[in-house]
Amino acid sequence: MSGRSVHSVLAGLACLAIIASTTSCSSVGSSNNMIMCLESERQALLQFKQGLVDESNALASWESEKECCKWRGIACNNQTGHVTSLNISSSSDAHFYSKVPLRGEISPSLLELQHLNYLDLSFNDFEGIVIPKFIGSLSQLKKLGLKACNFSGHVPPQLGNLSSLLTLDLSYNEDVSLEDLEWLTHLSSLRCLDMSELDFSKFVNWPQSLSKLTSLTELRLSLCNLPDVNLGSLSLINSSTSLQLLELSDNFLHSSILFWIANVSTNFVSIDLSRNNLEGGIGIPIGFQSLCSLEWFRLLGNRYSGNIEDSIKALSCANNTLETLDLSYNQFLGTLPNLKHFTKLRELDLSGNRLQGSLSESVGQLSSLEMLHLLGNSMTGVITESHFQNLSRLQDLSLSDNRFSMNLSSDWNPPFQLARLDMSYCNVGPAIPNWILKQTNITDLYLHNTGISGSLPDKFWDLLPGLQQLDLSKNRIHGKLPNLSTTSLSSFCATSFGALRLLDISENKLSGEIPDNCSMQFQNLNSLNLGKNNLTGKIPSWRITFFRELFQINGKLAIDLSSNNLSGRIPYWIGQQYLVILNLRHNQFHGTIPLSLCNLGSIHVLDLSHNNISGDLPHCFNSISISAAGDFNKYGHMMMVVVELPVRNTRIIDMSSNYLVGEIPDSIANMDAMASFNLSRNYLTGKLPEDFGNVKTLESLDLSRNNLSGNIPAIYASLNFLGVLDLSHNNLSGRIPAGAQLQSFDASVYTGNFGLCGPPLTTICSKDGTTQGDGTMTGNATKEHGSDDLRDLGLIISAVLGFTSGFWIVCGSLMLKSTWRYAYFKFLDDSRDWIYVKLAVYKAKMQRRLER
Repeated sequence: MSGRSVHSVLAGLACLAIIASTTSCSSVGSSNNMIMCLESERQALLQFKQGLVDESNALASWESEKECCKWRGIACNNQTGHVTSLNISSSSDAHFYSKVPLRGEISPSLLELQHLNYLDLSFNDFEGIVIPKFIGSLSQLKKLGLKACNFSGHVPPQLGNLSSLLTLDLSYNEDVSLEDLEWLTHLSSLRCLDMSELDFSKFVNWPQSLSKLTSLTELRLSLCNLPDVNLGSLSLINSSTSLQLLELSDNFLHSSILFWIANVSTNFVSIDLSRNNLEGGIGIPIGFQSLCSLEWFRLLGNRYSGNIEDSIKALSCANNTLETLDLSYNQFLGTLPNLKHFTKLRELDLSGNRLQGSLSESVGQLSSLEMLHLLGNSMTGVITESHFQNLSRLQDLSLSDNRFSMNLSSDWNPPFQLARLDMSYCNVGPAIPNWILKQTNITDLYLHNTGISGSLPDKFWDLLPGLQQLDLSKNRIHGKLPNLSTTSLSSFCATSFGALRLLDISENKLSGEIPDNCSMQFQNLNSLNLGKNNLTGKIPSWRITFFRELFQINGKLAIDLSSNNLSGRIPYWIGQQYLVILNLRHNQFHGTIPLSLCNLGSIHVLDLSHNNISGDLPHCFNSISISAAGDFNKYGHMMMVVVELPVRNTRIIDMSSNYLVGEIPDSIANMDAMASFNLSRNYLTGKLPEDFGNVKTLESLDLSRNNLSGNIPAIYASLNFLGVLDLSHNNLSGRIPAGAQLQSFDASVYTGNFGLCGPPLTTICSKDGTTQGDGTMTGNATKEHGSDDLRDLGLIISAVLGFTSGFWIVCGSLMLKSTWRYAYFKFLDDSRDWIYVKLAVYKAKMQRRLER
């Protein structure tokens, strides 16, 4: 079971234990019975429905069925017939489900439902209206759910009149603000409170206010900009003996919050402090030793540097209760201590720290363990069968980015069946171990840079139909990709291979042609990397069907077939896909650039360099619009949370080292969001396009080693972000435009243009702007096509470094760096509800805009 699942179960149990069958943080209305509802309440519900826009017809039963107690989302009292529950939440896991969120107004007719004790409108879209004040008059309410409803304005203080309220959820209404917290302190019966993503930044005394809610058992305040706790005020805070679940993730809290937690309650079952600013060298405070009921503890993504053994000892009181321990992505030091006393531990994540030493064999005694993540440390030693002795429940194992060696016998039968395995950077080879071939339930397999060599055994291909992610990159695997005509096994081309999302077999020694006699059905694939092998032949025709299906279903794709020996023309159909990366670098493609590439509206990296492509440059590249790139930024921001690097809507275009001729079309210079453009080492003629001077996003421009002529346009001096420039070895002439930008480059970027003059060159310009004398420049106009000197290597390195903040650092690092990849997918898993909320609200807003 995942951490999120455990958390949800704990949340439900905590409230159920306290408020029994009445209501809970995650409960739903009671079941309908054969009882007649009151006509006045029936009419009130119909009037409420009239104010809603029900595009998916989720409330159809409200029209077809006369008896309102049988309506969807409605529950009534068994004896009186009064409506007691109205649950029209559009959440995918709620009692009531609508494919399209309801919209519209909330009618005050609900005031007729004076016996209503359960009202849940979560995950609908009320289009920015203010939370109605009249809700504070529904005096019998015990649960009020308004999560992610797209409300705005202030929280009405009238909600403080709901003295019977046990559960209040106002979370993820990003446009809702709080004037004060006084109204909240009147909810004396409140058990469960979720106000995540509401701004608490001005409430420095929030701990004092919340401490007045002495019945509170669950508190969720993620993404709330919480101010730090003032340690001097701890004595003024009433210690609550009931608080059991605490979520304060994604704030800016410092270590003082831990002292408040240690003092506020001893009954904690679940604590989440992920992604704050917690730091220090003392480890987890000693006060945590009194938390003997703790089952779920997360400190992910902080900056603790204390000894890992001391911190785990601070939790020793919970060694018979702790089920999830996540201290990942901190700076904890030391060696892994004996863990055998944590008998109920199901998830252990110590990834991304600075742990050293060997893996304690006590891990093999954790018979309840389902997930073990140690990736991204500096651990060493030999992994033996003793480390897995009693791990029959293990499903998720990651030991990558350490220096482990495997010493497992070839006939070892593991006691577990894994769903995910990451052994990247460990010494696994030279052959794929038999115990991995026995993992028939595996969906994610990462064996990047594990020393595997030779050909893959036939049994390996039997794992493929169930795989979602496969990374065998940077090994020494040779042989050919499997072909259905030579084997009856499931293979690279299997039609049942539809679950695969990532396939990376790059940087190996695979040879031969990509099979062309099967129809691939990878309907979920969004990243394919076969680069840096020895593949030959053409891109097979079956990819037409394959990518068209992907285009219709998935959208964004990345294709990397670089550094092979593929030949033929670039297929026309490849430009009909929704690609963000197309890398065909270092192959043998010939012919002209297909006009269909102008359709790549989402492209961020287009690399056709080092091929034999000829002909003119297409004039249609300006049709590639930034509108699609905007979508990337939405998802790119989500990735940025993990890798902590900026993601921008930029494009990198490289068509260097080919045989392109003719002039550079002005349309290319008009492409949106161009950051890097390289046409060097071709046979281009004509003048430099003036429109390049208007591309304010341009950071790298390399047009060197062509036959370009004329002056450097004066507007180029205004390219303030330009960090890499190379115009060398052309036939340019005239004065280099004055301005700090073009004069800041070394003279070598202009060398080989005998007609150029002015700083930074030493050649002096005459009054008419031409060269005076032969100057001091040397060189010749001989075409040096295909030669790479040290200066060009430096230029390439500079360009690459200049754009690591773009798409490659996000997508490429996730594929190649397993620690970041795991952090990313872990972040997605932990943020599932938050992402659902954001996408639902965004979708609803876009639908409204389209209607208008």
